[in-house]
Amino acid sequence: MSSHGYDVWLFDLDGTLVDVASSYIHETLGEVGDRLGHGFTPAEAEAVWHGFGGGANRRLRERGIDVDAFWDTFHEVEDPPARAEATALYEDAAWLGALDRPVGLVTHCQSYLTEPVLRRLDIRDWFDTVVCCDESTGWKPDPRPVELALADLDVGPDPSGPLVGDGPADVGAARNAGLEGIHVERHGHERRGTCVVGDRRLRSLASLRPDTGGLASDGGAEGRPTSGG
Repeated sequence: MSSHGYDVWLFDLDGTLVDVASSYIHETLGEVGDRLGHGFTPAEAEAVWHGFGGGANRRLRERGIDVDAFWDTFHEVEDPPARAEATALYEDAAWLGALDRPVGLVTHCQSYLTEPVLRRLDIRDWFDTVVCCDESTGWKPDPRPVELALADLDVGPDPSGPLVGDGPADVGAARNAGLEGIHVERHGHERRGTCVVGDRRLRSLASLRPDTGGLASDGGAEGRPTSGG
């Protein structure tokens, strides 16, 4: 599949290519809240999970919740097989498997959670490299995880290409690393509480399909998660 002359494609994972069932979000954040003594309503749980209103950490601080304690507890509660089972691929992402350029994944989702998801959805072979951000790599919008992915892909200096993601940190990381920042809005800026301004702003990844001559902004209907890869 022709790739519009790009040297490389990079993608975020959660909220961009896949998403998690709301029931899993509510159950997980419910358990975390019980352990911390801070309950979350369904709306609050989804706001924290998806980073609405300026990001998860900001929401937590506004609730008076210690951020480090939250994430330590969150990682204790998370169950990789259950999360993988609750995760679905957006149907508008299915074309990625046919790209004929190096393709990388740069995600804040930890490796022990990412790999089961990729295996269950049978999409691991779509990606030539997977970078799971941590304290050693840095976190988007820091360009370092993007730079690590590009180095692993061996695409040479100053490659052309996008980092496609659903949040402002993705756009920031792309720009800081010298790539295009393409934002796909899965929830609507009213619900997100902010308007993410990328080099391109999309409602669907279908707008990026190279075989459609796409790369238009704000194209198509929002994708729907499907259970298979």
